[in-house]
Amino acid sequence: MLITPAALTALTGLSGSGRPPAVLDVRWRLAGPPGIDSYSEGHVPGAVFCDLDADLAEPPAPPGPGGRHPLPSAARFQAAMRRLGVSAARPVVVYDDADSTAAARAWWTLRYFGHPDVRVLDGGLRAWAAIGLPVETSAPVVEPGDFTARPGGMPVLSADEAGALPANGVLLDARAAERYRGEVEPVDPVAGHIPGAVSAPTSANVDESGRFLAAGRLRERFAALGVSSSVKTGAYCGSGVTAAHEVLALELAGIPAALYPGSWSDWITSPDRPIATG
Repeated sequence: MLITPAALTALTGLSGSGRPPAVLDVRWRLAGPPGIDSYSEGHVPGAVFCDLDADLAEPPAPPGPGGRHPLPSAARFQAAMRRLGVSAARPVVVYDDADSTAAARAWWTLRYFGHPDVRVLDGGLRAWAAIGLPVETSAPVVEPGDFTARPGGMPVLSADEAGALPANGVLLDARAAERYRGEVEPVDPVAGHIPGAVSAPTSANVDESGRFLAAGRLRERFAALGVSSSVKTGAYCGSGVTAAHEVLALELAGIPAALYPGSWSDWITSPDRPIATG
Protein backbone atom coordinates (compact mmCIF):
# COMPACT_ATOMS: atom_id res chain seq x y z
CA MET A 1 0.00 0.00 0.00
CA LEU A 2 3.01 2.29 0.36
CA ILE A 3 5.77 3.09 -2.10
CA THR A 4 9.12 4.79 -1.58
CA PRO A 5 10.42 7.63 -3.76
CA ALA A 6 13.14 5.34 -5.14
CA ALA A 7 10.60 2.68 -6.11
CA LEU A 8 8.34 5.27 -7.72
CA THR A 9 11.30 6.61 -9.70
CA ALA A 10 11.83 3.16 -11.17
CA LEU A 11 8.15 2.75 -12.02
CA THR A 12 7.81 6.14 -13.68
CA GLY A 13 10.68 5.39 -16.03
CA LEU A 14 13.10 7.95 -14.60
CA SER A 15 15.29 4.90 -14.19
CA GLY A 16 14.23 1.50 -15.40
CA SER A 17 11.42 0.55 -17.75
CA GLY A 18 7.87 -0.71 -17.85
CA ARG A 19 4.44 0.93 -18.04
CA PRO A 20 4.43 3.87 -15.64
CA PRO A 21 1.67 4.30 -13.07
CA ALA A 22 -0.81 7.13 -13.04
CA VAL A 23 0.54 9.56 -10.43
CA LEU A 24 -1.96 11.84 -8.67
CA ASP A 25 -0.89 14.92 -6.72
CA VAL A 26 -3.54 15.30 -4.00
CA ARG A 27 -2.12 18.22 -2.05
CA TRP A 28 -4.87 19.89 -0.05
CA ARG A 29 -5.25 21.93 3.12
CA LEU A 30 -8.53 22.55 4.89
CA ALA A 31 -7.78 26.26 5.34
CA GLY A 32 -5.96 26.66 2.01
CA PRO A 33 -4.18 27.74 -0.06
CA PRO A 34 -5.56 25.66 -2.95
CA GLY A 35 -3.51 22.58 -3.74
CA ILE A 36 -3.28 23.50 -7.40
CA ASP A 37 -1.04 26.41 -6.39
CA SER A 38 1.46 24.03 -4.80
CA TYR A 39 1.19 21.70 -7.80
CA SER A 40 2.04 24.53 -10.17
CA GLU A 41 5.13 25.40 -8.15
CA GLY A 42 6.55 21.90 -8.54
CA HIS A 43 5.39 18.28 -8.59
CA VAL A 44 6.59 14.76 -9.33
CA PRO A 45 7.31 14.53 -13.07
CA GLY A 46 4.27 13.19 -14.90
CA ALA A 47 1.90 13.73 -11.97
CA VAL A 48 -1.52 15.26 -12.53
CA PHE A 49 -3.39 17.33 -9.98
CA CYS A 50 -6.33 15.66 -8.24
CA ASP A 51 -8.64 18.13 -6.51
CA LEU A 52 -9.85 16.59 -3.25
CA ASP A 53 -12.90 18.86 -3.05
CA ALA A 54 -13.99 18.41 -6.68
CA ASP A 55 -12.70 14.95 -7.66
CA LEU A 56 -12.90 13.01 -4.37
CA ALA A 57 -16.16 14.45 -3.02
CA GLU A 58 -19.61 15.28 -4.27
CA PRO A 59 -19.99 19.07 -4.40
CA PRO A 60 -21.53 21.21 -3.20
CA ALA A 61 -20.39 20.06 0.23
CA PRO A 62 -21.89 22.32 2.91
CA PRO A 63 -22.54 20.93 6.39
CA GLY A 64 -25.53 18.69 5.84
CA PRO A 65 -26.47 15.06 5.22
CA GLY A 66 -23.34 13.33 3.96
CA GLY A 67 -21.04 15.77 5.73
CA ARG A 68 -18.65 18.36 4.33
CA HIS A 69 -17.05 15.92 1.90
CA PRO A 70 -19.79 13.50 0.79
CA LEU A 71 -18.56 10.52 -1.18
CA PRO A 72 -18.79 11.25 -4.90
CA SER A 73 -21.27 9.35 -7.00
CA ALA A 74 -19.82 6.53 -9.05
CA ALA A 75 -20.47 8.49 -12.23
CA ARG A 76 -18.74 11.62 -10.96
CA PHE A 77 -15.75 9.73 -9.61
CA GLN A 78 -15.37 7.64 -12.75
CA ALA A 79 -15.39 10.73 -14.95
CA ALA A 80 -12.79 12.45 -12.76
CA MET A 81 -10.46 9.45 -12.70
CA ARG A 82 -10.70 8.89 -16.44
CA ARG A 83 -9.86 12.56 -16.99
CA LEU A 84 -6.79 12.08 -14.77
CA GLY A 85 -5.62 9.06 -16.77
CA VAL A 86 -6.65 6.31 -14.36
CA SER A 87 -7.29 2.83 -15.76
CA ALA A 88 -8.02 -0.39 -13.88
CA ALA A 89 -5.04 -2.16 -15.47
CA ARG A 90 -2.61 0.63 -14.59
CA PRO A 91 -1.23 1.12 -11.06
CA VAL A 92 -1.99 4.40 -9.32
CA VAL A 93 0.32 6.27 -6.95
CA VAL A 94 -1.05 9.13 -4.85
CA TYR A 95 0.82 11.68 -2.75
CA ASP A 96 0.51 14.95 -0.88
CA ASP A 97 2.99 17.21 0.91
CA ALA A 98 4.25 14.75 3.52
CA ASP A 99 1.92 13.01 5.98
CA SER A 100 -0.46 11.35 3.47
CA THR A 101 -3.62 12.78 5.06
CA ALA A 102 -5.06 13.95 1.74
CA ALA A 103 -3.41 11.16 -0.25
CA ALA A 104 -5.13 8.59 1.97
CA ARG A 105 -8.52 9.99 0.92
CA ALA A 106 -7.57 9.30 -2.71
CA TRP A 107 -6.23 5.85 -1.79
CA TRP A 108 -9.42 4.95 0.08
CA THR A 109 -11.80 6.34 -2.55
CA LEU A 110 -10.04 4.52 -5.39
CA ARG A 111 -10.13 1.31 -3.37
CA TYR A 112 -13.79 1.85 -2.48
CA PHE A 113 -14.68 2.24 -6.15
CA GLY A 114 -12.79 -0.91 -7.09
CA HIS A 115 -9.29 -0.01 -8.24
CA PRO A 116 -7.05 -3.00 -7.45
CA ASP A 117 -3.61 -1.36 -7.25
CA VAL A 118 -3.28 1.94 -5.39
CA ARG A 119 -0.21 3.02 -3.42
CA VAL A 120 0.65 6.03 -1.31
CA LEU A 121 4.02 7.74 -1.69
CA ASP A 122 5.25 7.44 1.88
CA GLY A 123 6.43 10.84 3.08
CA GLY A 124 4.92 12.62 0.08
CA LEU A 125 6.67 15.22 -2.02
CA ARG A 126 8.88 16.13 0.93
CA ALA A 127 10.41 12.64 0.89
CA TRP A 128 10.78 12.82 -2.90
CA ALA A 129 12.66 16.12 -2.75
CA ALA A 130 14.73 15.08 0.28
CA ILE A 131 16.73 12.60 -1.82
CA GLY A 132 17.28 15.07 -4.64
CA LEU A 133 14.72 13.78 -7.13
CA PRO A 134 13.55 16.28 -9.75
CA VAL A 135 10.26 18.14 -9.87
CA GLU A 136 8.57 19.85 -12.79
CA THR A 137 6.17 22.76 -13.06
CA SER A 138 4.37 22.02 -16.32
CA ALA A 139 1.23 19.87 -16.40
CA PRO A 140 1.57 16.77 -18.57
CA VAL A 141 -0.70 15.89 -21.47
CA VAL A 142 -2.87 13.07 -20.10
CA GLU A 143 -4.26 10.20 -22.11
CA PRO A 144 -7.76 9.56 -20.74
CA GLY A 145 -8.16 6.38 -18.74
CA ASP A 146 -10.85 3.71 -18.84
CA PHE A 147 -11.46 3.18 -15.12
CA THR A 148 -14.93 1.91 -14.24
CA ALA A 149 -16.13 2.89 -10.76
CA ARG A 150 -17.90 0.13 -8.86
CA PRO A 151 -18.71 1.10 -5.27
CA GLY A 152 -18.34 -1.31 -2.37
CA GLY A 153 -14.65 -2.18 -2.42
CA MET A 154 -14.08 -0.92 1.14
CA PRO A 155 -16.39 -1.26 4.17
CA VAL A 156 -18.35 1.78 5.31
CA LEU A 157 -20.47 2.71 8.31
CA SER A 158 -23.74 4.59 8.30
CA ALA A 159 -24.42 7.07 11.11
CA ASP A 160 -26.51 4.47 12.96
CA GLU A 161 -23.82 1.83 12.57
CA ALA A 162 -21.12 4.22 13.80
CA GLY A 163 -23.20 5.13 16.82
CA ALA A 164 -23.81 1.48 17.70
CA LEU A 165 -20.25 0.26 17.11
CA PRO A 166 -18.77 1.18 20.55
CA ALA A 167 -21.14 -1.31 22.18
CA ASN A 168 -19.42 -4.28 20.56
CA GLY A 169 -16.29 -2.90 18.92
CA VAL A 170 -14.05 0.16 18.72
CA LEU A 171 -14.87 3.44 17.00
CA LEU A 172 -11.78 5.62 16.51
CA ASP A 173 -12.00 9.41 16.30
CA ALA A 174 -9.13 10.51 14.03
CA ARG A 175 -9.33 14.24 14.82
CA ALA A 176 -7.02 16.18 17.12
CA ALA A 177 -7.61 15.35 20.78
CA GLU A 178 -8.89 18.81 21.68
CA ARG A 179 -11.59 18.55 19.02
CA TYR A 180 -12.55 15.10 20.29
CA ARG A 181 -12.88 16.49 23.82
CA GLY A 182 -15.01 19.35 22.55
CA GLU A 183 -12.64 22.04 23.82
CA VAL A 184 -12.36 23.66 20.39
CA GLU A 185 -14.11 23.21 17.07
CA PRO A 186 -12.61 25.31 14.28
CA VAL A 187 -14.66 23.84 11.44
CA ASP A 188 -18.01 22.37 12.41
CA PRO A 189 -20.82 24.21 14.25
CA VAL A 190 -20.98 21.73 17.14
CA ALA A 191 -18.09 20.41 19.24
CA GLY A 192 -17.65 16.99 20.84
CA HIS A 193 -17.55 13.37 19.73
CA ILE A 194 -19.74 10.34 19.13
CA PRO A 195 -20.45 8.72 22.51
CA GLY A 196 -18.19 5.74 23.16
CA ALA A 197 -15.64 6.71 20.51
CA VAL A 198 -11.93 6.54 21.36
CA SER A 199 -9.57 9.44 20.60
CA ALA A 200 -6.93 8.35 18.07
CA PRO A 201 -5.41 11.38 16.29
CA THR A 202 -3.89 10.48 12.93
CA SER A 203 -0.80 12.53 13.78
CA ALA A 204 0.35 9.55 15.86
CA ASN A 205 0.35 7.27 12.79
CA VAL A 206 3.41 8.94 11.28
CA ASP A 207 6.88 10.00 12.40
CA GLU A 208 8.36 13.51 12.38
CA SER A 209 9.05 13.34 8.64
CA GLY A 210 5.49 12.32 7.80
CA ARG A 211 6.27 8.68 7.03
CA PHE A 212 4.06 5.96 8.45
CA LEU A 213 5.31 4.11 11.49
CA ALA A 214 6.38 0.50 10.99
CA ALA A 215 3.57 -2.05 11.08
CA GLY A 216 4.65 -3.37 14.48
CA ARG A 217 4.56 0.08 16.06
CA LEU A 218 1.16 0.76 14.51
CA ARG A 219 -0.17 -2.51 15.97
CA GLU A 220 1.13 -1.48 19.39
CA ARG A 221 -0.52 1.93 19.07
CA PHE A 222 -3.88 0.49 18.13
CA ALA A 223 -3.68 -2.32 20.69
CA ALA A 224 -3.33 0.33 23.40
CA LEU A 225 -6.63 1.76 22.12
CA GLY A 226 -8.38 -1.61 22.34
CA VAL A 227 -8.06 -2.49 18.65
CA SER A 228 -6.97 -5.83 17.22
CA SER A 229 -7.69 -7.88 14.12
CA SER A 230 -10.42 -9.74 16.04
CA VAL A 231 -12.28 -6.58 17.13
CA LYS A 232 -14.74 -4.85 14.82
CA THR A 233 -13.24 -1.43 14.16
CA GLY A 234 -14.42 1.76 12.53
CA ALA A 235 -13.05 5.28 12.10
CA TYR A 236 -14.42 8.77 11.63
CA CYS A 237 -13.10 12.33 11.65
CA GLY A 238 -14.57 15.68 10.68
CA SER A 239 -15.58 14.88 7.10
CA GLY A 240 -14.09 11.52 6.15
CA VAL A 241 -10.64 12.72 5.06
CA THR A 242 -8.31 12.06 8.00
CA ALA A 243 -10.36 8.98 8.91
CA ALA A 244 -9.21 7.46 5.61
CA HIS A 245 -5.66 7.97 6.90
CA GLU A 246 -6.66 6.03 10.02
CA VAL A 247 -8.05 3.19 7.91
CA LEU A 248 -4.82 3.08 5.89
CA ALA A 249 -2.71 2.95 9.06
CA LEU A 250 -4.93 0.15 10.40
CA GLU A 251 -4.51 -1.82 7.16
CA LEU A 252 -0.76 -1.39 7.39
CA ALA A 253 -1.04 -2.91 10.87
CA GLY A 254 -3.05 -5.82 9.47
CA ILE A 255 -6.36 -4.65 10.93
CA PRO A 256 -9.42 -4.21 8.67
CA ALA A 257 -11.59 -1.21 9.49
CA ALA A 258 -14.71 0.50 8.19
CA LEU A 259 -14.98 4.22 7.45
CA TYR A 260 -17.88 6.47 8.41
CA PRO A 261 -17.71 8.70 5.31
CA GLY A 262 -19.91 11.51 6.58
CA SER A 263 -18.15 11.54 9.94
CA TRP A 264 -18.73 14.26 12.54
CA SER A 265 -20.02 16.83 10.04
CA ASP A 266 -22.78 14.36 9.12
CA TRP A 267 -23.42 13.14 12.68
CA ILE A 268 -24.32 16.59 13.97
CA THR A 269 -26.94 17.25 11.27
CA SER A 270 -29.52 15.26 13.24
CA PRO A 271 -30.69 16.70 16.60
CA ASP A 272 -31.58 13.17 17.70
CA ARG A 273 -27.96 11.99 17.74
CA PRO A 274 -26.20 12.28 21.10
CA ILE A 275 -23.00 14.25 21.61
CA ALA A 276 -20.30 13.58 24.19
CA THR A 277 -17.53 15.87 25.44
CA GLY A 278 -14.53 15.44 27.67
